[in-house]
Amino acid sequence: MNQRTTFLPLALLLLLVACKNEVAPVSNSQAALTLMNTAYGTDPLQKADVYLPAGRSTNATKVIFMIHGGAWSSGDKTDFNAFVDTLKRRMPSYAIVNINYRLANGSVNIFPTQENDVKAAVEFIFSKRTEYNISDKFVMMGASAGGHLALLHSYKYSAPIKIKAVVDFFGPSDMVKMYNQPALLVPPSFISSVMGGTPTQVPQLYQQSGPVNYINAQSPPTIILQGGLDLLVSPSQSEAVKNKLTQAGVTNHYVFYASGGHGDWDAPTFTDAFNKIQAFLTIHVL
Repeated sequence: MNQRTTFLPLALLLLLVACKNEVAPVSNSQAALTLMNTAYGTDPLQKADVYLPAGRSTNATKVIFMIHGGAWSSGDKTDFNAFVDTLKRRMPSYAIVNINYRLANGSVNIFPTQENDVKAAVEFIFSKRTEYNISDKFVMMGASAGGHLALLHSYKYSAPIKIKAVVDFFGPSDMVKMYNQPALLVPPSFISSVMGGTPTQVPQLYQQSGPVNYINAQSPPTIILQGGLDLLVSPSQSEAVKNKLTQAGVTNHYVFYASGGHGDWDAPTFTDAFNKIQAFLTIHVL
């Protein structure tokens, strides 16, 4: 299984997506700034590309974090470059933080290394609010393993800042079920290798790594996008998030593409997905 290619959406399709710009006039008194490979830690993979919009301010400039997929063991922030371009066109007043994180490799960097890196990146950007001239209105977006990390951080942590909304592209939500009830193309042995053991061997880690275990009435609004033919992350993983959020009274939008696979979506599907994401964030991130 080529995890890098199968666990990621076909991001290049986004280059074909028709984009509608967010109606949000901004001042051009401060020029846009791009900070590539900004270190948020000491490891070579603890880097982020930071895109700061023109006319930004600590009161109004919202921030969206992007977390790539790749089965927690492969992939790179560059896989999300087309998503970055799409968001810059659609929501030009947002700052964008596209992060890398340490990847699991055998016994090295097993979970929760990736969770800890996302937390470190959020803390770093939070500490740079004044320097970057951005607000503390943070949004998380991730695909596949990145979706899992976006959900986990948003539901599990409220410091240094509570996340305002989550965009989840087919992210795993229950690691015990990922092992016990795997999708067709993900053997339990792969999950145990990333987690450093089975649910029986390291039960606490599996519990602490499942986003659904942290959903409560204070969880942020969430939009979930899932393909019905996904052979890597079962739709039941996304349905569990939707059901738990609904039971907790948390605003959520579940978008189900019956003929969609694991991100191998056509251009019209991506267009629809980003139309819905843009509308959702416009309403729920104020």
